[in-house]
Amino acid sequence: MSEQKLAINEYLKTDSDYLRGTIKEGLDSQVTGAFSDGDQQLIKFHGFYQQDDRDLRNERKAQKLEPLYSFMLRARVPGGVCTPEQWLGVDKIATELTSSNSIRLTTRQTFQYHGIPKRNLKTIIQGLDREALDSIAACGDVNRNVMCNPNPVESRLHAQAFEWAKKLSDHLLPHTQAYAEIWLDKEKLLTTEDEVEPVYGKTYLPRKFKMAVAVPPDNDVDVYTNDLGFIAVADNGELVGFNLVAGGGMGSTHGEVETFPRLADDFGFIKPEDTMKFAEAVMTVQRDWGNRVNRKRSRLKYTIVDHGFDAFKAEVEKRAGVKFEAPRDVTIGDRGDRYGWVKGVDEKWHLTLFIEGGRIIDYPGKPLQTGMRELAKIHKGDFRMTSNQNIIIAGVAESDKSQIEQIAANHGLLVDVSPSRGHSIACVALPTCPLAMAEAERYFPEFMDKVDALQARHGIAEQPIVVRMTGCPNGCARPFAAEIGLVGKAPGRYNLYLGANFEGTRLNKLYRENIQEAEILAELGALFEGYAGQRLTDETFGNYCVRSEVIKPVIDAARDFHG
Repeated sequence: MSEQKLAINEYLKTDSDYLRGTIKEGLDSQVTGAFSDGDQQLIKFHGFYQQDDRDLRNERKAQKLEPLYSFMLRARVPGGVCTPEQWLGVDKIATELTSSNSIRLTTRQTFQYHGIPKRNLKTIIQGLDREALDSIAACGDVNRNVMCNPNPVESRLHAQAFEWAKKLSDHLLPHTQAYAEIWLDKEKLLTTEDEVEPVYGKTYLPRKFKMAVAVPPDNDVDVYTNDLGFIAVADNGELVGFNLVAGGGMGSTHGEVETFPRLADDFGFIKPEDTMKFAEAVMTVQRDWGNRVNRKRSRLKYTIVDHGFDAFKAEVEKRAGVKFEAPRDVTIGDRGDRYGWVKGVDEKWHLTLFIEGGRIIDYPGKPLQTGMRELAKIHKGDFRMTSNQNIIIAGVAESDKSQIEQIAANHGLLVDVSPSRGHSIACVALPTCPLAMAEAERYFPEFMDKVDALQARHGIAEQPIVVRMTGCPNGCARPFAAEIGLVGKAPGRYNLYLGANFEGTRLNKLYRENIQEAEILAELGALFEGYAGQRLTDETFGNYCVRSEVIKPVIDAARDFHG
């Protein structure tokens, strides 16, 4: 039997000289604003994607011009924490070197820039480096930005969890010096091949890998949607270990039933000193067992499904040299952020600001970007980006509260939001994402206005419902873990998914396919009416949809998501 042909990305990685490719030559070329096809895959490992303005494609084509190419660069910020000084540097770059003149907070607790011309890429990366920030491995077939519950209340436990997020992120970075050589003008080091990538090897992982650290009862990092998750187990406010979960992932492909979103499996409890061993073990099993033929089936979730939970667990234990203990009891609860002021155990105050769509820009009458800049100039604590695309002004002394609040209020950063709006997120989608089939970020605020109005009409305005929208089924805003998930199918048309639970421990399922706004709102109106009249005490919307048999629950994603 002949050997199966690998996915083209595998050959690109193998031949890339550890992610160098011809990126340097492409960067120097003034002939086009783009990189070659092969280098477009490799630059992802360096933290950015090539895009173009799809709103202008036809106009530029008619003028016989190439698409208006630009780049989206995503930073690596473990746990989403940065200093005010770093924020000022980030803001300066956005203002001076991007056409969008904005900062976008992502659903993985970092920020990204849009509208970067190729000529500015190197300047931006060097600017980030001066702020002790980088974009290494923010994209690509490697471990990406490690999320961590921002926990503004229990500062001691947050600090311990955050330290693990940083350790995991730093330890699992690619070791190649390609990033330093190309973008920071470092000299090439002479090393043996075995020294270059001790965890990843020459071909890195079969696909992207996402990791999160959760601190119960909060599940704001959606820990079960990650390839690898660490759920903190505490005793009297001190971290004693983690429940490890693995095999989550949101992406799927419309119409291809062999692809599906999945939530992670519970593997067991591990001690802090064994954390890195287990992280490496899970990643190297995925490296060696993952599908390198079909990229649509190459995420860790499929590796576990294809090889079986028991076999995968046994191999992880073998490589870690440690056995899992029985999982500890933990409570997984709210996925939302705590808006407004909250006080921590350290007597410091924390102000969570709602940022619509995560987009920090100066709108008419709402100069959000200027406001954040002014806050950074006087704040003495840190900033914490959340996985709900919001930001926390953390560690504020009692004496500084009024000044912080006044600046935020003066710049439109203090807003009242409905419970559902405060729990909901959307991806960027059009006009820049090349995968988007429908709008998300630009349309979502208007859509949520209508959802809020529907909830008010049926007397359930106080009930938070997790609503998420994406322009395609790759799932960047984790729509398949939402109580109401909307996934773009075509311009103005979405698939409607229902039945996930509020806590994020059950997936949703397709309810209606390829429908427009009027049909979506009609369906939701009827469902809200039923929910308002028939809900049990403390019953959430997703649980109502399953109990009332509006939709069947997804217990086993491989079997139930399409069935």
